[in-house]
Amino acid sequence: MSPKYKALLISAALTFSPACLAQNAPTEAPAAVEALDPVKAAPAVVKDVDPALWVVKDEDTTIYLFGTVHILKPNLSWFDEGVKQAFEGSDRLVLEMVEPTAAESQALFGKLAIDKSGKTLRSKMSDADRAIYETAMTKTGLPAEALDPFDPWAAAVTLSVISMQKQGFDINSGAEKQLTAAANAAKKPIGGVETMEFQLGVFDSMPESEQIRFLVETAKVVESPSNMMDKMVELWGTPDPDGLGQLMNEGLTSRALYDALLTRRNANWAKWIKAEMDKPGTTFMAVGAGHLAGPTSVQNLLPAYGLSAVRVAY
Repeated sequence: MSPKYKALLISAALTFSPACLAQNAPTEAPAAVEALDPVKAAPAVVKDVDPALWVVKDEDTTIYLFGTVHILKPNLSWFDEGVKQAFEGSDRLVLEMVEPTAAESQALFGKLAIDKSGKTLRSKMSDADRAIYETAMTKTGLPAEALDPFDPWAAAVTLSVISMQKQGFDINSGAEKQLTAAANAAKKPIGGVETMEFQLGVFDSMPESEQIRFLVETAKVVESPSNMMDKMVELWGTPDPDGLGQLMNEGLTSRALYDALLTRRNANWAKWIKAEMDKPGTTFMAVGAGHLAGPTSVQNLLPAYGLSAVRVAY
């Protein structure tokens, strides 16, 4: 798989909320897509990891910045020590987005991810690309036509998540799921800085040729996505945000794609943080770790607003 598309797959896991990575298949999609469950085998050993945490403060406002991974294996202990202390001391939780209801998610997915032209997914591919894709579908246990109603980007994300699930990764073990459950239990308000429609639109706005290439490259590694994901999670939990940023951005040569996935969104969030610093209180802001790594990270954009993010030692 080319570095560019490896980076895009990593970006999906690091920069988009879990609802945008799930199989939000509409009702007319084959049931096989919706029926797939993550691997349920309980891991023998729980591993303690300590992801990076930053804080932005003034006299009466504190905003914690925590980088998440949206799909994880269920054998990691990260919601403890400094992360939990910061969360428990916060008045509210802010995520990339507040996850819509299942009905709303399906409606949005159908609006953006389903082809409206009447052309099937496989009819858009060359014979060689179609063969690669159909082989991957067979390996996942899905019929070749299962994702035919989808736009290529939606099929690529669905196929990659299905593959990761089969290797033990679980969206329900992702950081946002655990933070949301904890916030609900503590009756903390939960807000978002984006919407699901916006996030899906980032993928949907890619040129079709780029989407097809993304899908085919995803299909080529359908049996072994965990190697890269495991490396990413290792860097996240060490923590090594610089290494994580390098891995994520390596080979992402399309400036338009880089800007769509990261630069513009990070700039929006830095501006949001600046505005929130005028409001007293403590916020725990949890967004994809990719936004807190690399040269255009949210932290690197804050000095333009007279703010600085400091790593929290724990």
